Amino acid sequence: MLLLFILMLILPLIASLNVKLTFSKYSDISNSRGLTADQVARQILDSNGLYNVGIERISGSLTDHYDPAANVVRLSESTYGKTSVAAIGVAAHECGHACQHAESYTPILIRSKLVPVTNICSQTWIYVFLIGAFLSQLTIGTSLIWVSIAMFSAVILFQLVTLPVEFDASGRALKALENDCILESDEVPQARKVLRAAAMTYVTALVVSILQLLRLLLSIRRR
Repeated sequence: MLLLFILMLILPLIASLNVKLTFSKYSDISNSRGLTADQVARQILDSNGLYNVGIERISGSLTDHYDPAANVVRLSESTYGKTSVAAIGVAAHECGHACQHAESYTPILIRSKLVPVTNICSQTWIYVFLIGAFLSQLTIGTSLIWVSIAMFSAVILFQLVTLPVEFDASGRALKALENDCILESDEVPQARKVLRAAAMTYVTALVVSILQLLRLLLSIRRR
């Protein structure tokens, strides 16, 4: 149990540090064509016929995302207007999400449908578990514990579905950067390293959640 807890603490820190260091490293390397991340985003969107998708600047660092409700690619201060290979890779990745929505990519459609349920489960499962633990001597307590585990499992399912969405978006990004000659051949691998580091945060989150689920199951077994 202690080992699982330690892993749950360390793994996210390692993944987060890896992203920051990798992004920082390639933020110092400008692309040879001098293109800015927002220009690249516009080029990729237009080349896919997504002229109606907007591009906005938002505050923060690595807060980049595609908002399907507003149909806007939002680039953070560390990305928008920057010429670095890292910034361009991130911007291209978010455009990949826009393309997924436009093409009705199956995993992202499933992910979107899971969002409402996942939001509820992620915010309330722990309270259901604690109430169940408090009432563990009663039948209803045991039932509540299993309900909380089912709710947490729904969160894990959401994280699992997120993986192909993120990897596919990165794949689309790298393909666009290479095929449209946005980055030089020696710059594409650099952008790939940035996107790979970012993708590992999602993998790590899934692993940590699975470890948490294992802890919950072990705690029930000990009762």
